[in-house]
Parts: sequence; structure tokens; C-alpha cells
Amino acid sequence: MKPIKRTVSLLLFILYCCPYCALAQVHTILKSPDGNVVFSFKLKDHKPFYQVAYKGKILISDSELGFVFKEGGAFGPELKRSKVVFSKMDSYYELPIGKTKTVHDLHSQVLIPLIENKSDRRQINMVVRAFNDGLAFRFEFPKQKNWDAYTMTDENSSFNLAGNPGVRTLIFDNYNNNHEGLYQKMPISDLKEGQLMDMPALFEFPGKQYMAITEASLRDYAGMYLSKKNGVLKSQLSPLQGQQELKVKAVLPHQTPWRVMMISDRIGALIESNILTSLNEPSKIRDVSWLKPGKTSFHWWNGDVVPDTNFAPGANFETNKYYIDFCAKNNIEYHSVIGYGGFAWYPNDWINYAVKGKYSDVTRTIASLDMKRICDYAQSKGVNIHVWVNWMALYPQLEAAFTQFEKWGIKGMMVDFLDRDDQEMVRIQEEILQRAAAHKLFIQFHGAYKPTGLNRTYPNEFTREGTYNYEQNKWLPQGVTPEHDLDIAFTRLLAGAADYHLGGFRAVKPEQFKTHYVKPMMAGTRCHMLAMYVVLESYLAMVADYPEAYEGEPGFNFLGQVPTVWDETKVLNAEVGGFLTVARRKGNDWYVGTINNNTVRELKIPLDFLPSGTFNAELYADGPETAKNPNALIKTSKAVSKTDVVIVKMEPGGGQVMRLLKQ
Repeated sequence: MKPIKRTVSLLLFILYCCPYCALAQVHTILKSPDGNVVFSFKLKDHKPFYQVAYKGKILISDSELGFVFKEGGAFGPELKRSKVVFSKMDSYYELPIGKTKTVHDLHSQVLIPLIENKSDRRQINMVVRAFNDGLAFRFEFPKQKNWDAYTMTDENSSFNLAGNPGVRTLIFDNYNNNHEGLYQKMPISDLKEGQLMDMPALFEFPGKQYMAITEASLRDYAGMYLSKKNGVLKSQLSPLQGQQELKVKAVLPHQTPWRVMMISDRIGALIESNILTSLNEPSKIRDVSWLKPGKTSFHWWNGDVVPDTNFAPGANFETNKYYIDFCAKNNIEYHSVIGYGGFAWYPNDWINYAVKGKYSDVTRTIASLDMKRICDYAQSKGVNIHVWVNWMALYPQLEAAFTQFEKWGIKGMMVDFLDRDDQEMVRIQEEILQRAAAHKLFIQFHGAYKPTGLNRTYPNEFTREGTYNYEQNKWLPQGVTPEHDLDIAFTRLLAGAADYHLGGFRAVKPEQFKTHYVKPMMAGTRCHMLAMYVVLESYLAMVADYPEAYEGEPGFNFLGQVPTVWDETKVLNAEVGGFLTVARRKGNDWYVGTINNNTVRELKIPLDFLPSGTFNAELYADGPETAKNPNALIKTSKAVSKTDVVIVKMEPGGGQVMRLLKQ
């Protein structure tokens, strides 16, 4: 018996001292460059499973992977693993439009070839990347002899979350939706089976470890949701229109989007992360000099308000001139040509902006409006023109429309009411970006799914909606609350830039709020609104109220000063659901915005992120009168340096903004 005991002891010693060596025979291990994120892959009974751990704690327990195809059936059982290939990346790239100008792409990668033992011997490669702030995997379908195309009915990616983390998510009852809603918050155990969870979804584990699940590089594939089945979150792909079975049709070679897990024990790291753009291809637009992000008017939100004048308001030159003059006077780079009173600027027989009729022509304008005259006048004032358009009117005339837009002098457009993320719609949106770029036009997608980092590949994608935003104040009984703003910041904002109809300057106390379609009210303080221009990532931020709402109002000067793209982003203070402080740098200057929930709060904001030297600080804050009048604020100026700490006092639904100018 002694030799046997000695052999067992030696084996235990090897397992203890060299766990990687022992596991390498059955596991594939990938670690992030800092070693904190650990991915483990294995075949169990010839089926693929993975785990994810962070700082020694398992966040995702054994989770099965696989696919189901209409031809050839399931891919997942009876697999073998071929030789894995490890690699590393340590490089930098530039984002012409983003929250960070120069991005450090640092990750480890493993490619795991999976081959069926069955006669077809289909092969799918799993590619995994581990970053210091998360993990991502996708599946690649290489060109092969016995398999040249597929029709997918299911992607069986699962996320078996360890323990019972809390979740913040949007829940929908069908796939055709605008990705807008109020967030639900609960332990994952309370989530009903079969519900569709939109992404990003945020999960909070014990010990304040955070993970957000979303996707990157969604191209020629169906958008993904999550759904709980037998206690495990599983992928649910948006089906092609008119049926429920078929999800993706493709010719090999092909690949899935990246399934992304953003991970940290500091929630601010998820907001700072550039993992989504790092998982996308470099820019397909060589000359980006024509891309000009900025702020824009958007008179639909305020109810098409014009002053008492000697002209008839409507879709005409005079109404647009009123807003163009306002933009020129106040450093607002764009004016939106929309239409008036629910009817578009182009001829059509639709009953309103949203409901499709039998006829439309976006290459022409209605008789009362001369687009060339508007564009020429705006250009003479240093203002650019972009237009609103329903995608169902635009897409049938795509090339003709973009050619005409370029001739008129239009610089871009809001494409609205897409309301789907099936494979066909994903293809349509990329085609719109491609062909718009050829005509030097930018795109903001409205009524659309979340960003997936594609603004790296197509920098003319300025922003996406996918948010329940201040347009709801026109009809939602309680309005969009400051708490909802925080929900957006800690969930949807993790995916990228968002439209949010910023700029409402009529703040009221919660009990005074009423829905107004014209001149909507706001639920947070004036300083909360100012801070949203810094906290929210948006490369075409709206100044959506009407000119007379701003003139002479405290804080309005800040809207003309704040940039919309940034060289650097840092999160200074953050508590999920409580408060958030974001600092963003443009050149040598910094802008710091803090938003608060419905609690009186005092925060300390150290300025140690600043470089050496002196900065002139312009501070906008809730003041003594703000509790009675939410539009009241106090503005102060003082010299500061990196050794200073700013004390921020905020009212319920309040905020604070700093503009720090290098001296």
C-alpha cells in the first residue's frame, strides 16, 4: 500500500503546485493581461462548456455552448477540440469620434477549433479575448469542403450566473420593439422564465463585483436578447420577419457578433471601457476630415414653438430661419429640418411621421419648403443642416436620396422608427452607413437597437437612441425621472452614445409635473440637466427647447461651451442608482458632471485627476433656492489645482457641473 500512497501524494502535490499543468489536458485557460479575468473552457461528455472568474471568484459557472441549424441539426454534441492557438495584442488606435481619442487595445486571445466527430465533420472556431475590464467570445465559421452555407434556428450561448446577483434590465414581450422602457431591478432568482431581456443588462454580485452582458460588432447577424430557462440565462436571437424559427442565413466564411462580459469591482470602469470599439474592425472611412460632431436644435421636442411674428409657422424657410439664427448666435453647430405639426418635410401621403402610407419621395421637398435655400442660408451663418427621415421612406430611394442630400448641402440625418434588430434590419443599417459615408453624410439611428461599437468601423454613426428619454415628458405622467437617468448611465450607456432629447429648461418639483406636448416640463433640476451634457455620451447632443426658453436663462452659456466628443473619460464617483460623477477632457480642458437621485446629497470630488498647473474652474451648482425653484442655480469661479477637493451639494434630482480651463 505504501507505493500507492506515495503516488497519490505526488499527484496531489503536482495538482497543488501546478494547477495549470494538470488542467491543461482537459481545460483551456485564458487570462487577462493583469490576471484578474480568467476564462476556462472544457469539453464535458464531448459538449463545450466555459467558466468566467474575476479576482478568484466565479461569476459564470459551467455554461454550455452550441448551435442548431435547419440543415444538419445541432452543433454541440459529439465534438472534439483541435489544437488551440494563443496570441496577445498590445496596440493603440484612434477614434475620430468617441469618448476617448486614443484607445489602448490590450488583450489576450485564444482560438479554439471545435470539430464534429460525426460524418459531416463541421468545424466552428471559438475565439476568446480577455481584457482587463472584461471578456468576449465569438464563433467563426471558416470556409470548408462539406459546408458552404447555413440557416440557423438557434444560437445556444448560455450564461450560468453564479449565486443570485441583482440585475438591471429592460424586459420586452416581443422582438420588434424600439428598445425603450423603464428598467426593472431584482435578484436574478425573481426574473420570470422566458422573458426577453434587452442588453446591456447589468449584474451586481456580492462584494460589489459588476458584470454587464452585451454584444459587439453586430453585423449580418440577428440581435441577441437574454432569457432565463431552467435558471440559466440563454441567448435568444431576433427571428427574421414573418416567422419565428429562422434567425440567421449566411454563406461561409461567416462569424457571430462578440458576446461581451464587461467586468470590474469598480462600476466606473465599465463606463470608461472601450472594449466594444476594440472588438470592431478599424475605420472603413479613410478621410474622416468631413465628420463634424456637435450640438443640434430639435424643435419637434418643444412642440415646434416659434415666436409671435409676421410669418405663418410651418415647414417653411421662415420657421427654419428662426432656429438657424438661434443656433448661429449660440454656438450650436446643427439645425434639424424635420417638418411641422407631425408632417414631414418631404411629400408623402402618411397620416403622421410614423405611420407608413403608399407614397413618399425624400428626393423632393413639399411646396412650402426650399431645402437648398435653407442649406445655403445656414451655411452663410456657420450652421450645418441635418434632416429627420423615416427609414421606410428613405430606404427604397437610398442612393438617389443621398445624392440629392449632398447636392442640397445636407450633412447628415436622423433615421427613425427602425424598431427591429433581425438580421435583415442589421444589414439595412450597415448599408445605410456605408452608402451615407460615400456621400459624406452622418447618421443618427432613432428608434433603434443599442450601439455595438460599430462607430469605430463607421465613424459616421454619430449616435443611436435605444433609450426611454426626455421625449417621454411629452406624454409620460411622471416624466423621465433623475433615477431613470442613472439607470441609463449604468446600463444602456455602457454600450455607447445615446440620443436623449437634452436641453429642457422648465424644471419643476415632482408634485408639479404635468405632461405637456408643447413646452414639456422637466423632473430634475437645471443643474441636473447641465450635468447630463457631460455624463451622457452623445456626439450630436440636442439643444431641444425653443430659443426663448433659453435666452437670458442661468446655465444656458454652458450648453454652447460643452463639447460632444472627448479625448479622455474618467469616472470619479459612482454608486449604482445613487449618483454618478464623470470627468471628460477635450484638449487641455476638463468638464465634470455629477447627477443625483432623489436624495439630498453632499459629495467630495478630488481633482487629483488633473495634470500639474492651475485651472480656472467655473462651477454650476444647486443653490439655496433650488428646493423651491428647480431652475435656480449658483455659478461661481475660482482657481483650482490637482490638490483641491470640491464639495458638491445637490438637491433631490439635482446635479453639478464644472468647467476647468487650463491657465
